Amino acid sequence: MLYHYRAVDEKGSVVEGDVDAAVLQDALLFLSQKNLRPLSVDPVKTEKPGTIQLFKGHITLEDKVFLTKYLGLMLRVGTDLLSAINILIADASKPAMREFLVEVRESLTRGEPFYKTFEKHPKDFSVTFVSLVKAAEASGNLQKTFEDLNTSLSSDADLQSKIRAALIYPLVLIFMALAIMTFLVTFALPKVAAVFSQSNITPPFFSQVVFTIGLFVGNNIIAFFVILFVLVFGSLFFVRKTETGRRTMDAVLTHAPGIKNIYRDIAIQRMAATMSSLMKAGLPIVQTITIAADTVPVVEFKYALLRIANEGLSQGLTIGEAFRKETVLPQSVTSLIAISEKAGHIEEVLGTLADFYASNIDASIKTAVALIEPAMLLVMGFVVAIIALSIIVPVYQMSTASF
Repeated sequence: MLYHYRAVDEKGSVVEGDVDAAVLQDALLFLSQKNLRPLSVDPVKTEKPGTIQLFKGHITLEDKVFLTKYLGLMLRVGTDLLSAINILIADASKPAMREFLVEVRESLTRGEPFYKTFEKHPKDFSVTFVSLVKAAEASGNLQKTFEDLNTSLSSDADLQSKIRAALIYPLVLIFMALAIMTFLVTFALPKVAAVFSQSNITPPFFSQVVFTIGLFVGNNIIAFFVILFVLVFGSLFFVRKTETGRRTMDAVLTHAPGIKNIYRDIAIQRMAATMSSLMKAGLPIVQTITIAADTVPVVEFKYALLRIANEGLSQGLTIGEAFRKETVLPQSVTSLIAISEKAGHIEEVLGTLADFYASNIDASIKTAVALIEPAMLLVMGFVVAIIALSIIVPVYQMSTASF
C-alpha cells in the first residue's frame, strides 16, 4: 500500500513524499531508517483494478501538450523530475491527468524508470512517445526531448483543430437538413395529404410518390431515428474496435475522390515526423521505421515500411535503396530520403518533409470544404424543392379548380 508522509529531516526542514509499504509500521520503519521524524503518514487512496470511474475522462492530446510543455520548461530551469511532477499534480484539475501524474510519482519513488508509467498507458501514449522518453532518459536529455515532443504534439493538435473547424459547417448543414426533413414529413406533409384525401382532386404522380414516402416516414419517424442511431454508432464501433472495420475504412478513404489525397498526405506527414523525431533521439533505423509503421493510417504504406525494415535493411540495402523498392510510396518522398541519406542529414530533411505535408494537408482540407459546402447546399435545396413542389402544384390545382 502507498503512504504519503510529511516529516522533518536532520536539518529541521519539512519534507514529504510517498513510500510503498505493506502496513503502517513498515512505513514508519522506513522513515526511521532515513532519520526522518514523521509529522503525518496517511494512506494514499487508489482505485482498485476494474473500478468504473464515471466522468474521469481520459488523457487528451491537449493534456499531452500541456504535460510536455511544462515538463520541458521546468527541467530547463533546473527543477528535478520528481519536484516537477509534484508541481504538476498540484496544478492538475482533471481527474485522469492527476491520477496519471500520481502514478508517475509513485513509480519514481519506487525507483522505476520514468518511461515505464507511460508504457503502461498505450491508449494514451503512443509507442513513439514512449520510445522517445525511454531514449531521452537513457541519454540524460529529457528536457530537449520534451520540448521536441511539445512542438510535434502542438502541430498535431493544430492540424486536428483545423480539421474539426472545417467539418463544423458541413455537419451543421446535415443537422439542418435532417431537422427540415423531420418537420416536413411529420407536420406539413400529413396535413396536406389529408386535405387531398378529403377532396376529389387527384394530385400529380410525383406528388403522390412524395406523399406516400413522407407519410410512411412520418408514421415511423421514431423507428427511423433509432435505426439511424444504431447504424451510426454501430459503424463507429465496427471501424474503431475491429480489424475488419479498420481495413474497410482504410479502403474507403484510400479510394474516395477528394479524400484519398488528404488521407495519403496525412500518412506521409506522420511517417516523416515520426522518423525524424526517433532518428534525432538516436534510435536504431530498423526500430525507427517499425515504430513509424504503427503511426501510418494507410495500410499499404504500413506494410511497405515493415518490408523496408524487416526485409530491405536486413538484407544489407541502404535506407534509400530499401525505400525506392516500395512503389506504393510517392517517388518524390523516396528520392528525397535517398538523396538526404547520401548527404548525411536525413533527419532534417524528414522534418522539413513533415512540415511541407502539414501545410499541404491544411490547404487540401480548405479546398475540399470549399467544394463540399456548395454541393451539400445544392442537395439540401433540391430535396426541399421536391417536397415543396409536391405540395405547391396540387394546391395550385385545387385553387384553380375551385374557380
